[in-house]
Amino acid sequence: MTEPKPGVLVVDDERFFREAIRDSLADAGIECRTAAGGEEALAAADDPAVGVVVLDLQLSDPRGLEVLERLSARRPALRVIALSTATDQDLVLEALRLHACDYLAKPLHEEELVLTVQRALRSYQVETGGANLRERLGRLEAQLALLAEPSPEREGASGVEALAGRAAEAVAVVLGATKTSLLLLDERGEELRAAAITGRALAAAEMDAVKAGEGAAGVVLADAAAIAVADVAADARFAGRAPSERYASSSFALATCLGAGAPLGVLCATDRDDGAPFGEDDLALLRILALAVGQHLAKAGEARAQRANATEGRAAGGAGAELAGPGERGSESGDAELARAICDVLAEEVEPDRIIEAALRPVARALPAAPISLYLVENGVLELQGQCEGGGPGDPPQLPANRGLTGTVLQTGRLVASDQPGSDPRFDAEVDARADGVVAPLLCVPIRLRGKVVGVARAFASVDSGVSAATGELLSAVLSAAVRNVLLYRSLLESIDDVAEARREARGASRGR
Repeated sequence: MTEPKPGVLVVDDERFFREAIRDSLADAGIECRTAAGGEEALAAADDPAVGVVVLDLQLSDPRGLEVLERLSARRPALRVIALSTATDQDLVLEALRLHACDYLAKPLHEEELVLTVQRALRSYQVETGGANLRERLGRLEAQLALLAEPSPEREGASGVEALAGRAAEAVAVVLGATKTSLLLLDERGEELRAAAITGRALAAAEMDAVKAGEGAAGVVLADAAAIAVADVAADARFAGRAPSERYASSSFALATCLGAGAPLGVLCATDRDDGAPFGEDDLALLRILALAVGQHLAKAGEARAQRANATEGRAAGGAGAELAGPGERGSESGDAELARAICDVLAEEVEPDRIIEAALRPVARALPAAPISLYLVENGVLELQGQCEGGGPGDPPQLPANRGLTGTVLQTGRLVASDQPGSDPRFDAEVDARADGVVAPLLCVPIRLRGKVVGVARAFASVDSGVSAATGELLSAVLSAAVRNVLLYRSLLESIDDVAEARREARGASRGR
């Protein structure tokens, strides 16, 4: 999802300071609310939109330290900045022992205030972003396991209905969507019809069919694509199309279910339970679910074809021909485990220069692959940010941004997962082969930041292991989160220097008065 920017709560029983801090933060573009006392502050801080509290330690009832202790117990990730006079050193030290992240001394220096709050906001985003992604990956892992559960009727028509119901429910759980559906393509390949829905009073059979190539779902199916729309009224692709009155929001996400290389249906999600628009993380998770659903639908179709052939064979006095299903590589649960291993790295590693390489190591082991590397666009070229060489030749420090399969991923935002990349007409040996010239299975995924593709991660897998598009979708989401953390950490370190400089200037100015 697109994480909303956290806001700030200012708690001070002196109206002058309360409003001065609010105005200074508002001028810096920081959303801010105020509270005049401890109980009011505790109630306001229960709102998850609050990420930082500027707390006056001189509150009387309850005392500021008591409020700080209760805030830390109720919301451990919350960042609290202690506010005191310059002579309250013992009070400040006790606040820091109670996990205040920083302190400010009255009278306030405006630049120091803004820089300190900005640093606390970045720190809050780093911690909560990683925690949210780990929690959602846990939900994804559980839902993938439910989709794969054997069903005595899975291969028949009622089995497909059961799978469709599980798929719609999985989207609701993983994306936090209150209205979801699975639309399946009819036998003629002309219309999409609802096979299962959640969050609506009408039954699936009562929903209108969507013609292939028409409407949002029909276009997504025709392109075998996936899209997340933050606001349908503001999206150029849907100009003039007002949001339906059936939905509470104008945001939705759609992904094509592919089976045996053919589009079989579309997974749909609307109306997030927290009211936020769907974003890149949501889309990556929905793609993974759609790939899993497509694989299960294809297996169900093959099983029906086998039974039909067997029935025809028996009627003709012969034996039915066996149909070989597509080979399986890896597992859905294995992909989720890989993603959680990367998230653990994000939680444990705090040094920006080490985060990317540490995040790539689990990928290199799981695929297995070497080298695996991550590039970001800088000055019009792809600059290497980190890699795991695996004892072999590494990737070059720079790659062109507009050549080969690697450049295609950057330009289109769509991943490449190919066991034989050399057979693709877009392949460029100088860019897409390993440094030793070997053409190996290639997995190349986009790195996204605030809805834009800002780089790529790519892995050269072993011939035996091959590459998986489902693995690629998941890696795109978690490695993008790793890059966000790196950039936030770098910004955090820079802001520490800025705060220190502002404090030196403030002390110099106070001595000069």
